[in-house]
Amino acid sequence: MMPQATDAGAPWITASVGPHGFQTGIRAGDHQIIADEPASVGGGGSGPTPYDLLLAAVAGCTAMTVRMYASRKGWPLDGAEVGFRTARSHAEDCNECETKPLAKLALERRIELKGDLNVEQRERLLKIADRCPVKQMLDPRIEVRAV
Repeated sequence: MMPQATDAGAPWITASVGPHGFQTGIRAGDHQIIADEPASVGGGGSGPTPYDLLLAAVAGCTAMTVRMYASRKGWPLDGAEVGFRTARSHAEDCNECETKPLAKLALERRIELKGDLNVEQRERLLKIADRCPVKQMLDPRIEVRAV
């Protein structure tokens, strides 16, 4: 049985999969998420793939980091849309993970900043986007290219 969130340290994020298929229930505190693989690789397509969830974590953190910085500076950021993508497939990577190390994960990133920001503010916010704590935590294993 997994330790509870009340145990010493940070709360556990748990994932549970059954005896068939890939549908996985993920619990993060009071929140529940379903992850799955596409039907094309034997999943049910009932939720995002693990790679989708990783990209969502980096995109969400990036958007929050940009918002936090603009708020601290009092800059007129009306919103930010952050997109990430990769050509990698979790299912394909799993097929080879036992026999060879995975290549560095290359991500493409697109950021749209909304609001009456000047050129310097926009440039600074795009630089701050690279300071997202989740990206920094993964940084030795990922490469991010602006598109």
